[in-house]
Amino acid sequence: MREEFEKLAAAGKIEGRHVEPLVHLTEGGCCTHRSWGFGKIKTVDTVFARFTIDFPGKAGHTMDLAFAAENLKPIPKDHILARKANDIESVRQMAAHHLDLIKLVLNSFGGKATAEQIQAALVPDVIRDDWKKWWETAKREMKVDGHFIVPLKKTEPVVFQAQETTLQDRTLADFRAAKGLKARVAVVAELIKVISDLPDKQTAANEIIVSLNADITLYQRNQPSVALEAIFARDELREAAGLTSSASEITAAQIWSQDNVKFGSLLELVPAAKHHRALASFKQANPDRWQEILRGSLNFVSAKLCKEFANLLIQEGKWELLKETLARLIRQHTASSELLLWLGRERSDAFADILGPEVFRAMLTAMERDQFNEKRSNRLRDFILEDHELLNELTASADIEVVKDLTRALQLSPVFDDMDKRSLLARLVKKHPAVQSLVSGEQSKQDSTIQVSWESLERRRAEYHELVQKKIPANSKEIAIARSYGDLRENHEYKAAKEMQKILMRRKEELEAQMMRARGTDFSNAKTDAVNIGTIVQATNLETNQSESFTILGAWDSDPEKGIISYLSPVGGALLNHKIGDEVEFELHETKRRYRIENIEACKIAAPVDALPVAETAQSAA
Repeated sequence: MREEFEKLAAAGKIEGRHVEPLVHLTEGGCCTHRSWGFGKIKTVDTVFARFTIDFPGKAGHTMDLAFAAENLKPIPKDHILARKANDIESVRQMAAHHLDLIKLVLNSFGGKATAEQIQAALVPDVIRDDWKKWWETAKREMKVDGHFIVPLKKTEPVVFQAQETTLQDRTLADFRAAKGLKARVAVVAELIKVISDLPDKQTAANEIIVSLNADITLYQRNQPSVALEAIFARDELREAAGLTSSASEITAAQIWSQDNVKFGSLLELVPAAKHHRALASFKQANPDRWQEILRGSLNFVSAKLCKEFANLLIQEGKWELLKETLARLIRQHTASSELLLWLGRERSDAFADILGPEVFRAMLTAMERDQFNEKRSNRLRDFILEDHELLNELTASADIEVVKDLTRALQLSPVFDDMDKRSLLARLVKKHPAVQSLVSGEQSKQDSTIQVSWESLERRRAEYHELVQKKIPANSKEIAIARSYGDLRENHEYKAAKEMQKILMRRKEELEAQMMRARGTDFSNAKTDAVNIGTIVQATNLETNQSESFTILGAWDSDPEKGIISYLSPVGGALLNHKIGDEVEFELHETKRRYRIENIEACKIAAPVDALPVAETAQSAA
């Protein structure tokens, strides 16, 4: 095509400086544009001096040759982008040979590319399945091969070099070049993954272990957490290389026994991936006191460490001691926000007998306390706002009076701004409608109230308190115990306890709804000019001509054998508001009956000794 382009230049259709770029474009057949991305040249029209190019979303785009020479960058035929465009299937087949495909990508980017660039070039066109798994295998092969330099940091590029360097030489060179013990530990961690591929792993391991021991001695007092990491790395490397330990080496137990070491603070500096190993070494170094120290440190570490501590205590059969510690900290309102954050996140049936309204109250206290700390955190507050089920679950089994107290505490808390506070209060109202008046400042509507006798109200209140103070807590303990038995699929005790929990919670909600509407009375003000609640009605059955007596009382009063009926019953509803001499028809036991009212008198029912306090309680329950 060079000759054709030179003719166009001689004819003045393009400039002479455009010839070379156009030759490169046509030879490769592919290009990139700064805005439109990758393009494939489909045709070259030397008559009208233009290309036809397929860009993503712009198929068949025509472009003036002079403009193309100025704005397009040629892509060689062996570039990964060109290979994908011209023969994607052959490139996909190369994926089975990890190093060939990586080499192709690296050469396309000038011999080096970051992991992100490699992924962008291959996913999803070439690697269509599990990229992470493919890339991990490729990295391991590159580390073994002598032509690739694989960096520890993801942001640094993978480099292809023509001259081969053995894995052992590269590993030792990386270790020697690493600055600081922490960097050296990172090199050792990578070495352990490929140590079986070293030609003389014991020689390499010996050199590294000697150097690590010298560094551990220097770091053990001023940076014990880094020294601990190095000890773990050293011991893992020795085991992988099949070497024996030396009696003169510093051990993890010696780090833990130092006077300047604070258990929780040191662990916070250890990477999370090493927490389990660090705790195991601490337990081994303190066989008599480890569980006591762990429980004492729960309140002073991060939520992540709280989880690790709890897992170890549970694993070692210290479950009851753990719950006893948690219950005490919650009860005394001294639990830290990080501890409560962990408990909130982990709120499973295993903690059913601990989780309750006091946990949320303790959360408020912890967050208010944190406001005076220099390094305060909003993690617990953000968690409470984001987890829409937390408040509902913590207050589900609570006495309605406790929920009201909690509502007041939330209203007065300085932790949340007005908008967030309204959101939390709305969740409480949705779960517990009885707190609506506290939130809105208005009394509940009275049109749905029911009148009940003091005696029946007392019975409902007694059942409610029995439910929330005894039955539900006992059920929570049953759930927690059954949960600890293990496999829930075959755990019949757990399933039975959960079913009972549904029944108890449903009954609790029913009682709250009933007491919310109930208004206690002794019926002392019942008028007798017509049938009212609290009256005794003498009536004649017009079919049998027999006299019968009906005592019409509250919604929850019913004793048919004694002639006591509720004013909400079909008979009571039919008699209400009728006067002496009126004839009333109603259905009783599927039979229509007609009665004539002969007499109406007031029914006197003595109020219980604590009638007034109960009245106040009944009103507040609404």
